[in-house]
Amino acid sequence: MARGKKKNDFSGLTLLGRESRDAKPSKKLETFPNRHPQRDYVVTLETDEFTCVCPMTGQPDFARMKIQYIPDERIVESKSLKLYLWSYRDEGAFHEHVANRILDDLTAALAPRWFKITAEFAVRGGIAITIEAEYKKS
Repeated sequence: MARGKKKNDFSGLTLLGRESRDAKPSKKLETFPNRHPQRDYVVTLETDEFTCVCPMTGQPDFARMKIQYIPDERIVESKSLKLYLWSYRDEGAFHEHVANRILDDLTAALAPRWFKITAEFAVRGGIAITIEAEYKKS
């Protein structure tokens, strides 16, 4: 076993390590234990490849997503996050709804101390829309 890894860190991870050709969009968010829960640190995940479609016109929308959180007991596995974000590709939703739904899904999976999503949607119809949504554990 590799240095610093605990076997139970991998239990429940079903998407990591699968062949890329087998990867499919999925709403399943997988997590693993935070081995440093006593410390506040920020995890930042970014992509400029997020896509969804307008629920009214079916036109594609493109966004740069920045996801930041301070983990408590769980950390999101990045491949499952990639497949989760990919699942929105053909889904019709307004920008504001998508950003808040991602926040809700990730905070439900992680129960983080703090979470923030910034979704910067590309200009369409002459207007760019940026949504920032935040969660703080009480």
